[in-house]
Amino acid sequence: MTSRSSRVLPGLAGACLALGLAACTTPTPQASAGPVQPAVGASAKLACDALPARFAFGGTRLVSAERVPAGQLKIPGIAQPMPEHCVIRGVMNERTSPVDGKAYAIGFEMRLPTTWNGRFFYQANGGLDGFQTPAYGDILGGGPTSNGLLKGFAVISSDAGHAFDRSSPIGGATFGLDPQARRDYGYNAVAQLTPMAKSLIQTYYGKRPDVSYLVGTSNGGRHGFVTASRLPAEYQGILVSTPGYRLPLAAVAQVWGAQQFAAVAKLDARTGRPDLASAATPDDLAVLSKAILARCDALDGLADGLVSDLAACQKAFDIARDVPTCPAGAAAGGACLSAAQKTALAKVFAGPRDAAGQPVYSGLPWDGGVQGRDWATWKLVNSVGPRDAIALAFVFTTPPASRAVVNGQGTSLIDYALQFNLASDLAKVRATDATYPESPMSVMTPPDPLMRDFVAQGGKLLVFHGSADPVFSALDTLRWQEAFRAAHGAAADRHARVYLVPGMNHSRGGPATDQMDMVDALVKWVEQGQAPNAIVAQARGPGSAVPNPEVPADWSPNRTRLLCPHPQVARYQGGDPETAASFTCVAH
Repeated sequence: MTSRSSRVLPGLAGACLALGLAACTTPTPQASAGPVQPAVGASAKLACDALPARFAFGGTRLVSAERVPAGQLKIPGIAQPMPEHCVIRGVMNERTSPVDGKAYAIGFEMRLPTTWNGRFFYQANGGLDGFQTPAYGDILGGGPTSNGLLKGFAVISSDAGHAFDRSSPIGGATFGLDPQARRDYGYNAVAQLTPMAKSLIQTYYGKRPDVSYLVGTSNGGRHGFVTASRLPAEYQGILVSTPGYRLPLAAVAQVWGAQQFAAVAKLDARTGRPDLASAATPDDLAVLSKAILARCDALDGLADGLVSDLAACQKAFDIARDVPTCPAGAAAGGACLSAAQKTALAKVFAGPRDAAGQPVYSGLPWDGGVQGRDWATWKLVNSVGPRDAIALAFVFTTPPASRAVVNGQGTSLIDYALQFNLASDLAKVRATDATYPESPMSVMTPPDPLMRDFVAQGGKLLVFHGSADPVFSALDTLRWQEAFRAAHGAAADRHARVYLVPGMNHSRGGPATDQMDMVDALVKWVEQGQAPNAIVAQARGPGSAVPNPEVPADWSPNRTRLLCPHPQVARYQGGDPETAASFTCVAH
């Protein structure tokens, strides 16, 4: 297999084509990169239980408002108990669908601290949404030691316009049968909730937020990209991890990857269907990880179990050459991979292509974190079942699949995934019809991925992405960044920065230093003009508040590393190999 370096850092034209953009190499006028006025705190002006009677906003009903005393709420992993606050639950835009006859609404929760820092925090939740996750203000990464509420933010969380249907295995995605629920999930819930939340804040504190932030990972990261494009003036700072901003195409890549693994999997004796877990066992993935590390670990100047120079690794590693091939008929035994396994993995990492030979979605970068448990779960379980298959069937294709087809009557979810045909089915992610006038791609993706209006408003975007993310490829994020930098010229790095986290899987976990607080870094950038030139991330070894069991035993349990703004790379300069202070961000 040849080197895939051309897929890591494509030329500018290639980056533009990958995003479907025209003339994106023409820089936009440079916007002011100066900080906004720092937020000014305030105290509540109303009793919490007075809010339902005092607040009025079109289409909104407050269901409850309850004061939570200081110290009553304690969140695992966070040392300090939460401050006194008001928790409000409500709904917007209640309706009955004319398509599926179900009741829908945008459900939300807000937590308003009695002593407020003057800032608004939109907590963009992930997955298929459908839950009113507590509005604590998750700051992302693994085992965070603080949250937005503790920092004094007013926080909102929502179900994105639908309730998770627990009545069947496919219930998490059947909201996609309703076109308005698709829109709410894709972009409209944020658009509806943002002005309502700011009005509620005005009612409670006597003033609107001075500065607004949106924070989310995975699908929540997609929400961040979409919001920067659709609501450029509403949020001054956006923090996203693992941004699945081309979510329908990522789902296609997932089921296509499952098909490659199915080709080398053993058949399940009970079902007669491929047992994907047999295609790439933990031992098999450990063999691949070991080979990647052997070739790439020391490229940053230190062999430490992390591939910090990702671009160099893509040039250096070749699965055909670097992974031992088992003799025909011999068991792998944790020392080699079969020729068929190597072929399947090479295809999965290269990514799917359409009938014209064009990439459908970015391939995956070679990274030692492929041995992470989350990597196998997403590739071998979620791809054919509870996440990607049902999302593709009901939310990301027009028309959606029949419930009967993928609910055990005639076929199953794994059958749907393994029978998804790029030649005949790929077009469905961009299709419309009389019932669904907006295509899944237009509903789910930012209309302007280059975020021209957000930049013109002076907005700041921080992005971090695990190099070993098995779902949303870090290479896809790097392609977006390259197109963004081409479009905005010298202004680009004053408005958006991307940080790769070596070894990290989807949003967290894997053999990685995955604990960091980028919310504080974003606030300093937005309100003080202090751009984050590097972020210190920490491992969660034994003794951590929320340990990561995948931290290698030969690491310091509190290892720290620099996360550098891409394309800079953290290179070892000498000194204690377990501390970030021994590294410096250098140009690649």
